[in-house]
Amino acid sequence: MKIDHPLPATIREIEHTEIAMPDGTRLAARIWMPEGSDATPVPAILEYIPYRKNDKTLTRDHSRAPWIAARGYAYVRVDLRGAGESEGVMTDEYTPIELQDGCDVIAWIADQAWCDGKVGIVGISWGGFNGLQLAALQPPALKAVVSICSTDDRYADDIHYMGGTLLCEQLSWASVMFGINTLPPDPAHVGARWREMWLARLTNSGLWLKNWLEHQTRDDFWKHGSICEDYADIRIPVYAVSGWADGYCRSVFRLVENLPGPVKGLVGPWSHRYPHVGVPGPAIDWLTEEVRWWDQWLKGVDTGIMDEPPLRVFLQDHARPQTHYARRDGCWITEPAWPSPNITRTAFALGADGRLSDTEDLPGGRRAISSPLWVGRHGGKWCSYAHVGDQPSDQRRDDAGSLTFETDPLPASLHMVGDPILTLTFTADRPVAQVALRLVDVAPDGAATRVSYGLLNLTHRDSHEHPRPLKPGHVYTVDVPMKHVAQTFRAGHRIRLGLSTSYFPLAWPTPESLTLEIDTGQSTLSLPLRHDSPKAEPAFAEPRAGQPLKQSFDPSPRSEWVISEDADNGRLIVDVRDHEGAAHITEHGLTHSAEGVERYSILPDDPISAEGEVTWTHKMRRDDWDIRTETTTRLTSTASDFRIRARLRAWQNEDLVHEESWDEMIPRNSV
Repeated sequence: MKIDHPLPATIREIEHTEIAMPDGTRLAARIWMPEGSDATPVPAILEYIPYRKNDKTLTRDHSRAPWIAARGYAYVRVDLRGAGESEGVMTDEYTPIELQDGCDVIAWIADQAWCDGKVGIVGISWGGFNGLQLAALQPPALKAVVSICSTDDRYADDIHYMGGTLLCEQLSWASVMFGINTLPPDPAHVGARWREMWLARLTNSGLWLKNWLEHQTRDDFWKHGSICEDYADIRIPVYAVSGWADGYCRSVFRLVENLPGPVKGLVGPWSHRYPHVGVPGPAIDWLTEEVRWWDQWLKGVDTGIMDEPPLRVFLQDHARPQTHYARRDGCWITEPAWPSPNITRTAFALGADGRLSDTEDLPGGRRAISSPLWVGRHGGKWCSYAHVGDQPSDQRRDDAGSLTFETDPLPASLHMVGDPILTLTFTADRPVAQVALRLVDVAPDGAATRVSYGLLNLTHRDSHEHPRPLKPGHVYTVDVPMKHVAQTFRAGHRIRLGLSTSYFPLAWPTPESLTLEIDTGQSTLSLPLRHDSPKAEPAFAEPRAGQPLKQSFDPSPRSEWVISEDADNGRLIVDVRDHEGAAHITEHGLTHSAEGVERYSILPDDPISAEGEVTWTHKMRRDDWDIRTETTTRLTSTASDFRIRARLRAWQNEDLVHEESWDEMIPRNSV
């Protein structure tokens, strides 16, 4: 990465200021702006998230925000109510008060002497979500959005219920926020009131996993904040960005297709990261691209960005199956619209003999599948964070427990851009069933790389809002979409479709073991293929950023992913460890660290043996001020209920300040 120093303008940084909300609650902000902005106002860019401006996001903000500010913007980083140094308590994500606060923050920014009245909003993940949600509320000063790794659909395309199945990522993410919610504000900024603010968080933030498990269908809880409910609410320009290894790439295509105003989409090979630090690479000069967007819509400068095609994606070449990639081979291509006129859906027939073909009539017949519950052990995480182990490994071991269909070696390369869809005709022997699909690139030597996948709770075949149990033996036909991707299948390779009745630990299993019987003659795989070989577009420039934050790590960040099996009973065990490292920030002397440990396990033939447990330990220290918190969340289930057992403990200087436990039973609702 190219480090720009010195920057093209002198920057003034306000390390901490507070923004009063109408109810008196004060939100904490950090601001970077060009010197002289009070006399010559500039547009402002807001990033509005819960991840603590003074420590957890400071590394990222320090190299990003001054760089953008030096191009003539005020960059305003605000902690949500109840997070970081902001007052109040955070009780869930994207609440009405969070969005109202956001509107009030935008109005406050627009009214400052250093702002010319125009505001943009940017964010990755949470900040990408609420950027879209705030745009739908149409605050007058908000003029443009950059939304990275986000979604328009909080129910079916987030960490909660992919295709109506319960994602284990829901447990994982709820546990992350459970830990973050235990952290105090920094006394260096809020003074003696830090302890009162901390105790309010410890006692009132609640158990978010319980909130989410109480809403297992697409009800009003999830419709709130899902801008897909009415895309027309967003009238300002939106730049939507994601990566193929990220959990949120599908929303980019829906936004480009459905938003009524100016829109651009960009999808790289990346995981859940900003593109200038994107992994797998190639990372790109995203900050220059982002400033082009802001210049176009906040300064009225014709940068040419809207003369370019609305959708740009990275067409991935074949890669050996690995659980972590530093870089993916491929090239950038563009599409003139979405859906694209360059792409035609091509039907592949499924044969009862296990073949897959777009040219032959294959023998029809019925094939049954009842997967062992270890299928999915090589599926990685729903959302990759570019950690070792969180991308899918060689699929041959999961294929061994699946029903598979495979082409002959391809006579010529195929280029796929979009979402594969399986039209599936089936019967089930249980009232609640799920199906997992995997599209796999099989190399000549047999190595099997997952290209895309999809999940569907079959009780949700007609609606995520109103599931209906299956009638055993009744014939159904459903469309099961997989994740969007742009991928080249090389000549001589094979395309494999894997189908299973479970996919743990990515998705929680059904209440009972089940068998699906597939009518192959009435089932079809549809692949979105390019008519001709795509023309490779010029690559982006190498990434640039500002100077890195001065800090040291002891220990350094590290991650682990270990899959094991109990030789006595066959129990699958997946252990994931994520240590963010202990960072000592030179400029203000704070040391902070966080370590998460996840364990998922299941017996090969007993769905209600599934277990998930996540523990997070956080530490903060400066001089004689020493804080430690520990949260543990355990999820199990019976055939009729989910059970959550959770515990929170918090210490100051080794004195236990707060301890709380939960034991909750929540009825299953066709999950």
